Amino acid sequence: MLRDQIKQETITAMKAGDKPRTAALRLIGAKLKDRDIELRTSTQPAPDDDALVIDVLQKMAKQRRESITMFQQGGRDELAANEQAELVVIEDFLPRQLDETETRAAIEAIKGELGATGLKDMGKVMAELKARHGTVLDLGRASGWVKDSLA
Repeated sequence: MLRDQIKQETITAMKAGDKPRTAALRLIGAKLKDRDIELRTSTQPAPDDDALVIDVLQKMAKQRRESITMFQQGGRDELAANEQAELVVIEDFLPRQLDETETRAAIEAIKGELGATGLKDMGKVMAELKARHGTVLDLGRASGWVKDSLA
């Protein structure tokens, strides 16, 4: 399981004295605990543990990418470097993401199966795309490609 792997990597990083990696792994662990607490009070059924971990990691990666862009635009390269180091650690645990070509092919396949023809069908296509490829796909970028495909 991915959660166990993260715990083991944290221990390994602590023993190796790798402070930046240890800090990033502890941050991941804290986010996972926060999500677990949210799910305890939620009325929705809990997702598969690996799917939950991947979802948390994807959100963390997205936040880091946005922060890196903002820090670079603001001339804060040292903060951007810290965020980049955390992003590298986070991406170590994410499955390989589909590239643009693979994503567009998946969109076209789903579009054909559902008979989607216009922007009114975008919700259906996005829901199916998320159900099939949610863990290996950046849905933010994919939504733009779905919109282009249906326009």
